Amino acid sequence: MTFEQLAIFVAVAEREHLTQAAEAIHLTPSAVSSAIKNLEAYYGVELFHRVGRRIELTETGRSFLGEAKATLARVRSAELMLAELGGLQRGRLSLYASQTIASYWLPPLLMRFHRDYPGIELDLTIGNTRTVTEAVVDGGAELGFIEGEVDAPALSMKIVSQDALAIVVPPHHPWADGRQLTAADLVGGTSWVMREEGSGTRSEFENAVAKLGAAPQDLDVALVLPSNEAVLSAVCVGQSAAAISSAAAKAYLGQGLLVQATFDLPARSFRLLRHKERHASKAAQTLEAMCKNYRKSIAFDEDERSLSLEADTGA
Repeated sequence: MTFEQLAIFVAVAEREHLTQAAEAIHLTPSAVSSAIKNLEAYYGVELFHRVGRRIELTETGRSFLGEAKATLARVRSAELMLAELGGLQRGRLSLYASQTIASYWLPPLLMRFHRDYPGIELDLTIGNTRTVTEAVVDGGAELGFIEGEVDAPALSMKIVSQDALAIVVPPHHPWADGRQLTAADLVGGTSWVMREEGSGTRSEFENAVAKLGAAPQDLDVALVLPSNEAVLSAVCVGQSAAAISSAAAKAYLGQGLLVQATFDLPARSFRLLRHKERHASKAAQTLEAMCKNYRKSIAFDEDERSLSLEADTGA
């Protein structure tokens, strides 16, 4: 049984007239008659009585009509759903993001996406770089956002933004006086409050320390905490330092609760992850394109601020 046969049967049954049905579905009367006869012959049933030049539904035909109409309705509903999914009128997009990205960079982008595509449900889960990567590899997330790099051959990775790590200390810490720090200071000059293993913030800082010729394992780690906020709160009331996203520390620095120590850490990249072998939904493709444009707009805003600063200072 084909959907075309069902549509022909319903058209004839509703009108009990071959010619009118044929006109309604844009087929010839002979094609309609042939389709009905084939359907009856294949299943060994009689759907219509032929009474002279008229046709009437049999009891079997009446019983089948409700099911046939319901089936066609489900098919049309499925067609509509696919059309709406393709047109971004409805759907769901599962995302995973590391804490820094989820807290500071991603929310404005997701608000733009929701504004343009309110029918798409955005499901965001926050983790660290390791859990985000695993979710995309395993299919738990269609897109992931992480800080830094990971070794995951199954994934496509695209840089969507840049972020700088900053070393922050409380105002009463010796490093708050603005002195230029060295790599030796990092491993011997203070204790540290760190993010957990698997955090992009921690791995990027440890990579930077290693590139400076120091050993990350020599860092005096006083406390390990699972979120940026917890790290910042701990540093505020102690004698330790922390390496953390500049975006995460911005409010604390602005209020004078923390001071940025004088040591330049390399910028790190925010990356979008997608599985290479899984088909990306239209929603995922659209958000990925928005990320690219979002990065350009941020770069433009930074250029504008730089030009404005140069003009104000007479540079």
